[in-house]
Amino acid sequence: MDEYNRFVDWEKMDVTAQTQDPKELTSTEFQELKQLARQGYWAKNHSLRAKVYHKLINNIPCRTVTPDANVYRDIVAKITGKRNSGSLPLPEFVDNSLVPTYCLNAEGIGAVRKIILCIANQFPDISFCPALPSVTALLLHYSKDEAECFEKVCRILACNDPSKRLIDQTFLAFESSCMTFGDLVNKYCQAAHKLMVAVSEDVLEVYSDWQRWLFGELPMIYIARVFDVFLVEGYKVLYRVALALLKFFHKVRAGQPMESDSIQQDIRSFVRDIAQSVPPERLLEKAFAIRLFSRKEIQLLQMANEKALQQKGITVKQKSYSFSMFFIVFLRQNVHLAVHAENFKSEIVSVKEMRDIWSWIPERFALCQPLLLFTTLEHGCSLSRFYSHSEGHEPTLLLIKTTVKEVCGAYLSTDWSERRRGGNKLSFFGTGECFVFRLQPEVERYEWVIIKHPELAMSVSKPENHATPASSTLSSSGVPSDPSDRLSPFLSARHFNLPSKTASMFMAGSSECIIIGGGDGQALYLDADLNHGRTSHCNTFNNQPLCSESFQISVLEVWGFMD
Repeated sequence: MDEYNRFVDWEKMDVTAQTQDPKELTSTEFQELKQLARQGYWAKNHSLRAKVYHKLINNIPCRTVTPDANVYRDIVAKITGKRNSGSLPLPEFVDNSLVPTYCLNAEGIGAVRKIILCIANQFPDISFCPALPSVTALLLHYSKDEAECFEKVCRILACNDPSKRLIDQTFLAFESSCMTFGDLVNKYCQAAHKLMVAVSEDVLEVYSDWQRWLFGELPMIYIARVFDVFLVEGYKVLYRVALALLKFFHKVRAGQPMESDSIQQDIRSFVRDIAQSVPPERLLEKAFAIRLFSRKEIQLLQMANEKALQQKGITVKQKSYSFSMFFIVFLRQNVHLAVHAENFKSEIVSVKEMRDIWSWIPERFALCQPLLLFTTLEHGCSLSRFYSHSEGHEPTLLLIKTTVKEVCGAYLSTDWSERRRGGNKLSFFGTGECFVFRLQPEVERYEWVIIKHPELAMSVSKPENHATPASSTLSSSGVPSDPSDRLSPFLSARHFNLPSKTASMFMAGSSECIIIGGGDGQALYLDADLNHGRTSHCNTFNNQPLCSESFQISVLEVWGFMD
């Protein structure tokens, strides 16, 4: 370890976790590297991990002119001067982030600040990068000197492969990642999400901490294992581990009183002390057991969230995190203020119930305010008027109150005008972001079995007299349109190996009826007069039915999303 222990305080390291067994890494195949990283092949050999990091980072495709070790040697004295390195001020773009010491010695702690200042000098386009101190401190462990660590960090920052996202470097990218994480939590950690909604005023503020859990609170031995896989598989790994942390937090703390007045502080404390309850191997096992969507789908979702923020005035030039975070939180809380007795009126749901619904919708639309588009009390029970008032709006929210006081509804991701693609035949469209819910007699959100259990998709039986549907996320030529213009940029049914004739079976409409659901487990069916409806839950839900199998509609409302 002599080569790589200059900055390490070995008295603080768990030496028992290290081994001197000679190991080499000869594999260059991605799948084999992926398995070795997940298994921790180089985790117990400090020197081997350093060599692996060097190899992996050198293989990152970078800009033609990327600062290297020689650049650092040329500029470090000019930038840092003779000041005490331990007291050097950090650049604004790290926003006073936690600077983990990760068992570094005094020289190493000072070196982190020197390296970050030199990076700020060479990367003037970075406007927000709170993960940088953690990444720098970690890589210093596995570098021979400061210059080598500087070069490694620069290569990560200068990656120019559009398909390989590594570290967020603008506030826009960071905040959209927080929104994307919120969407993933809503999809994969519903119990934890329900807790967040119950105990916090704004869930986005809680989810904006997700990178801090990893690059700040997580102990050294854990983040090193995460970073092993991150260098091989990329950004998606970070989402996986953060979701696993939230799942474990909910499992360990379920039913226990909060330790502080802030759920944010409780989660930070849990992550900081995670060694008391979850070993690194178990954390990674949990993370990779999550059936997450593909890298491309997550990238498209991130692009959609970025576009939503840009439309709200958040740009890549924004440098003040405190102001920007206030602005984002204000926007989201402003929706909650809009869903208030003074300026919100529904004959079906209360203010609290609408807020519950708002906590389930994708984060990029939670920035919007609810807008009543159609109600049977004002516009009558006409399906044609339903369509005329709903078309041109994407997404929409359908609310139904039955004559026996049951309340249910659906979040519908796609414009109802898509129904015309099937001509006169009933054809299905929409994406997997659609969901149905029940508010009375009790609150329940239902996921499609196709989405939660993709392995069951092939068993969906073919509906009769249905035209082959056109996915709402594809153009007529079958080629995806501009991804940034797509409402639901991931989760269309084509990603779940559905037979072509049952693809995109989430919503359908004709002059005779509306169907929300599909396959052999149609969830919600409304007649043309909007007076009567039916439900089915034979294969669609694992829980109680949405409402009565056959019901009379008392009131029906359609809500849009107003910027």
